[in-house]
Amino acid sequence: MTLFWIFCAVLLIVALPFVVWPLWRKSAANNDVLRDAANLEILRDQAAELESDLQNSLLTQDSFAEGRHELQVRLLEEVKTTESPAVEPRNPARILAVILLVLIPLGSVLLYLQIGNMKAMLPQQGEAAGDFGVLRSEAALQELEAKLVKLPENPDGWLMLARSYTELQRYPDAVRAYAQLVKLVPNESQLWTNYADAMAMNNNQSLLGEPTKFIARALQLDPENTTALALAGSSDMERGDYVAAITHWQKLVSLLPPDYPQIQMIHDGISQAREYLSQQKGGREQLARLSAQTAMPAAEKTVANPAVAISGRVSLSPALQARAAPTDFVFILARAAEGPKMPLAVIRKQVKDLPLEFTLDDSMAMQAQLKLSGFDKVVVIARVSKSGTPMAQAGDLEGTAGEVKPGTRGLNITIDGVVK
Repeated sequence: MTLFWIFCAVLLIVALPFVVWPLWRKSAANNDVLRDAANLEILRDQAAELESDLQNSLLTQDSFAEGRHELQVRLLEEVKTTESPAVEPRNPARILAVILLVLIPLGSVLLYLQIGNMKAMLPQQGEAAGDFGVLRSEAALQELEAKLVKLPENPDGWLMLARSYTELQRYPDAVRAYAQLVKLVPNESQLWTNYADAMAMNNNQSLLGEPTKFIARALQLDPENTTALALAGSSDMERGDYVAAITHWQKLVSLLPPDYPQIQMIHDGISQAREYLSQQKGGREQLARLSAQTAMPAAEKTVANPAVAISGRVSLSPALQARAAPTDFVFILARAAEGPKMPLAVIRKQVKDLPLEFTLDDSMAMQAQLKLSGFDKVVVIARVSKSGTPMAQAGDLEGTAGEVKPGTRGLNITIDGVVK
């Protein structure tokens, strides 16, 4: 802070001469000299007029002598006035220069003290605040806490405090701050989500109990809150509710872009939930219902483009017919040859329907942003699923047509292999 004031003083010292010096040099006009010169010139003119009048016989000798005497007296008076000591008049410009010399520095300091920020140059301020308004120094946190004690109705302050404590992994303090914040802003989905996350971290990373309630509140306010959906799936897995976990995470995947960095991790979570569900009593039936729901055509959301539709015929190899029950599900799907493994279009049938003719198009997309028309090459697969899900499992029967371009017709796929 001392360096700041020194810098300001240097600027004032440099600036003041440009204002004060021109005024100081300016002198008052010496009107006395001009006046004396004018009076002397007048006396000369009058003396010349007297000489002219005498020569023209307009004046007598006595009148001329009397007039000349008067002029001499007046001349003496002017000379005495000029020679008498005169007090130098005050110079207004110099007075103004002195006033400005005092007022400019004083006014600058007073103005800064009134509207400036005395703490702006303090080193701890630069170290205290991180990205997105996160405080990192203990002094700054204590100062904010003190302000919130005096002004508790300040949601911005509580939010900064909650974020700061979360960043510093001081989760009990973060929970306390979020508890105050949601009282002030009860209808913000993300706040309830962050509250649940902080409480879970404070509870040995467990989402059971209050965090689960907070997540439910967040999804009630915003069903498409991606963070809340991710936490909801984790909470469902922790409770053993695998159907709910799959539902939440599948919805999360549908809201995320295909190139989202953690999308594969979400898919892995869904696969794990399906595996756990299949091991439960009645789990396969639940998986079948979930698969039927996810494979439902989305014609109302996506309009089919006939130019990119893929069609053909699927049959089961006679050598594998003994390994498939008539009621086993058959999934015919297309996925990108390079890119996300999520199916671009899916048809669900049963073994008893084979052989069958099929057509895959954009109306069968499981996600609006993942469609056949969005890729140059796709892989078409026909699979008899023992688990009742489109995801390949060991023991499933499978056949593929390899890589084809959207719009290919007349494919002939034979299910003749076993997934290892």
